Amino acid sequence: MLTTFWRQTATGLRVLILFTIVCGIIYPALSYGVAHIPGLAGNAEGSIVTAKDGTPAGSSLIGIDPVAKDPNADPYFHTRPSASSENALGPADTSTSGGSDKGPFDTKLVDTVDERKATIAARDGVDPSQVPPDAVTASASGLDPDISPAYAAIQVARVARVTGLPVAAVQKLVADSTEGRILGFLGEPTVAVTTLNLAVAAAR
Repeated sequence: MLTTFWRQTATGLRVLILFTIVCGIIYPALSYGVAHIPGLAGNAEGSIVTAKDGTPAGSSLIGIDPVAKDPNADPYFHTRPSASSENALGPADTSTSGGSDKGPFDTKLVDTVDERKATIAARDGVDPSQVPPDAVTASASGLDPDISPAYAAIQVARVARVTGLPVAAVQKLVADSTEGRILGFLGEPTVAVTTLNLAVAAAR
């Protein structure tokens, strides 16, 4: 009986050691190695976007709406609003992701959209009819890192005025931060807000 016990114990220990090596060492090392193949490393490390001096400034996958020290001299391009923000426009709580679950017949949502439209129109000096849909509606995650070229376009004049950059220079920065449709026909062109704001800061 003792012989059977020790044999089973030894077998169990060998299996434990084997799976510890395979699942605790080999598999994690293999996963880490594959994730850091050139071209994949950026995504594995969180798609970090760095400033001109090399310091981390955010992630290309998470939209962080910048807050101007002086609302009357706002030098930033802004992201889409988020359902997680305390105010109508933001900034969003980046630790929380999700939509509002409100439909088009929700009176609170309609009022919020109208408030956002009026605020953006006043901030960027445009007619409310020029404010595009993505400027006043949150994405499913609430942390969309991109905006439409139309939303970027209505912010150009304000950013140029506050930063002192020529309008043409700001428009070029927007164009440089714009990505076309996937495979040339899927989706719509988008403008990466974090990358664009870093480019504006570097050009000042």
